[in-house]
Amino acid sequence: MPQTAPTARTRIGVVGAGAVGTSLAYAAMIRGAAQEIALYDLDADRVRAEALDLAHGTMFTGGARVTGSDDVAVLAGSDVVVVTAGAKQRPGQTRLDLAAANAAILESLLPRLLEQAPDAVYVLVTNPCDVLTVVARRISGLPAGRVLASGTVLDTSRLRWLLAEEAGVATGSVHATIVGEHGDSEFPLWSSATIGQVPLREWTVDGRRPFDEQHLAALAERVVGAAYEVIAGKGATNHAIGLAGVRVVEAVLRDEHAVLPVSTVLEDYHGISGVALSVPSVVARPGVVGLPPVPMDAQELTLLRRSAQAIRATLDSIGR
Repeated sequence: MPQTAPTARTRIGVVGAGAVGTSLAYAAMIRGAAQEIALYDLDADRVRAEALDLAHGTMFTGGARVTGSDDVAVLAGSDVVVVTAGAKQRPGQTRLDLAAANAAILESLLPRLLEQAPDAVYVLVTNPCDVLTVVARRISGLPAGRVLASGTVLDTSRLRWLLAEEAGVATGSVHATIVGEHGDSEFPLWSSATIGQVPLREWTVDGRRPFDEQHLAALAERVVGAAYEVIAGKGATNHAIGLAGVRVVEAVLRDEHAVLPVSTVLEDYHGISGVALSVPSVVARPGVVGLPPVPMDAQELTLLRRSAQAIRATLDSIGR
């Protein structure tokens, strides 16, 4: 019988062994996202202990090899590098409040990551992720598609969960997307939102249409405030963002050509250039390989430009 070539082992590098980084590594293990998962953190004891704790569970998962070190060489050869390291968002802080500190961390960190994984796709989870995506693109010089952020993938999941709960359907049957900044100026694309094939505004529950304009505005506000609510209660968001980050990684490693609202530096997208925003994007092995022409109504275009202005203002304020 003819011999088949061995399948190349896939490797995820996770930068930061805090709550988000370890949740992401755990989600990657459970979902079987890659054959190898490498954790890097400056805290040697913490990162080795976290890797050991994860490795102890491999009998119950797909058997991914987990390593952890304070030596950046542990990331060598990673196919995808997910950056979770940075200053933590505290109660009362916006994501944009973290911009200067985390941009400085990224400027120090990214050149060392590129030495170890020059061919990787880089996924930023650290906030403010849109601002840092622009900074990372400038530092690295990589093509725009290879530097992306998890963006509004999590916010979109939050929105779909809320809609599904009220509509009485499975979350997977809701088709609605949050776009723009991963932060206070994000917004839903209500004009194209559906449940199944039914336009959202026409969906009925017990003979009534619950999704009127007032209620949609309240739902959008709940999505924007969701992270603040979780942070106020437990100090950080970690489980859901770990899953969201792994979903992006899977789309890359499996060359899925999946449409996800990740954030990349835009070039003449509805007239917007030079800032990173989340819009529906085709994610495959090279990273973002296309931006479908998503229709937006006049109000949505205005909100998208407002998001772009928020990111640009922050970049200007930190001198980047």
